[in-house]
Amino acid sequence: MNYLKFSKYLYLAFALFLIYDIVKTWNIDKSRAYLSIFLLAIAIFMFFFRRRFENKSNNSK
Repeated sequence: MNYLKFSKYLYLAFALFLIYDIVKTWNIDKSRAYLSIFLLAIAIFMFFFRRRFENKSNNSK
């Protein structure tokens, strides 16, 4: 269960990769950049969702 504490940071690492991908592909292929922006929003949302869920579960114990 200890891996769950670190798995939320994978979403942040994925978000950093997506930021790099957005910057790299913005002038080449805007549709791919828009897809990366969408995935970036999901990754950031999932990080905060997992963090909030973890805080809720720790407070209820």
